[in-house]
Amino acid sequence: MISEAQFQKELEIIITNAIREDVGDGDHSSLACIPATAMGKAKLLVKDEGIIAGVEFAKMVFKHVDPNLETEVFIPDGSTVKYGDVVFHVSGSSQSILKAERLVLNAMQRMSAIATKTKVFVDLLEGTKTKILDTRKTTPGIRAIEKWAVKIAGGENHRFALYDMIMLKDNHNDFAGGITQAIQKTNAYLKEHNLDLKIIVEARNLDEVSEILRNEGVYRILLDNFNFEDTRKAVEMIGDKCLTESSGGIDEKTVRRFAECGVNFVSSGALTHSIYNMDLSLKAI
Repeated sequence: MISEAQFQKELEIIITNAIREDVGDGDHSSLACIPATAMGKAKLLVKDEGIIAGVEFAKMVFKHVDPNLETEVFIPDGSTVKYGDVVFHVSGSSQSILKAERLVLNAMQRMSAIATKTKVFVDLLEGTKTKILDTRKTTPGIRAIEKWAVKIAGGENHRFALYDMIMLKDNHNDFAGGITQAIQKTNAYLKEHNLDLKIIVEARNLDEVSEILRNEGVYRILLDNFNFEDTRKAVEMIGDKCLTESSGGIDEKTVRRFAECGVNFVSSGALTHSIYNMDLSLKAI
């Protein structure tokens, strides 16, 4: 996984690029009618229900736009919220609050929706040893905040990108000439380049699970589109040789049953690609 320093850098890039995109050479609506000396205060109002996420990110945005903006938080990240709740107050330059408003709302609405979706899966897995994972099926350019939202709700992050973990999926294996060839070539590559990266290998059936187990250096086996019976068989075959992960169209109706098959992880792209933004607004007070 990426380091905390790398993650913070990703967040800074998101904020810088989003402000560039939204503000450009100036918020001329505010510049035209609000004095530079005007001071104001606004509240983040919830108009929905679910899990709030993005409060700490909002604080970063406000400080980026204007270090003198002050935020008073009433409801922290990861909390359950309902219609009418006030998450925080922000006070300071009225122009600065308005400059930051849209980025804060866009980010928090999406992060809160992802956190709400993730919490559903976390609750469904309660009492099992299985953890819910996100995927790389994220919105281009804002992966860091989407994966942050998953963590806020109690989920786990899969690899961040292509550079921090090896994942040998069906296309890699087929292009390499087979599963064994792909694993052997990967181990040689990691040694040659002095890289310490974990290896995940996808299996499409029990025969492929057997082949993977005949090789060294595999951290986790990804059981892709397995049914429940074969998942149980695969978990028994694998034992404690490496970790296990189920994936492929898993939803709220099936996630518990896959967990009960004994896998360590279940991954779902739905955490980030199939959500509806939470309704939030920033209102002057």
